[in-house]
Amino acid sequence: MNARWEQLDLENGIWTKPAATTKQRRLHRAPLSRAAVELLRAIRASVPADCPWVFPGEIKGNPLREMQTFREGVRAKAKLGDARIHDLRHTLASLLVSGGMTLPMVGRLLGHTQAQTTLRYAHLYDDPLRAGLDEVGQALRPKLRLVDTATAEPSRPQAAGSVAAVR
Repeated sequence: MNARWEQLDLENGIWTKPAATTKQRRLHRAPLSRAAVELLRAIRASVPADCPWVFPGEIKGNPLREMQTFREGVRAKAKLGDARIHDLRHTLASLLVSGGMTLPMVGRLLGHTQAQTTLRYAHLYDDPLRAGLDEVGQALRPKLRLVDTATAEPSRPQAAGSVAAVR
């Protein structure tokens, strides 16, 4: 919640997080979605012009410090139930991977330096997995045919009476 306006380039949709504020202690340049830029512009319009903080606190000149109340308010307004804010990172990663984004790209968005970390975040949904299988099935469909292995060639031993797909 220590994001400062100077870190945000709303014209180009980029948030540059200083190394001192990231877990890896490396500068992290993250693209922002159009929706995020719109939201940040609305927040900017409601914050005093001389305030450096994206989320100003109760005490003038300080960032938001009371995180529990803030999180509860966000969860209630977004109707997230008991979801933890960190759960949203996992959901984002899963949606991105399921939508076809590569793990290295998702890792970069999340600020991960290790691919293993991203793997823990990204869980594929069944639909994209099934869609991938369906694509392969459609590609092979004209080439596959069922044969009764009891009458198949003797040079290819198989269980008597079983059915196999061959090209």
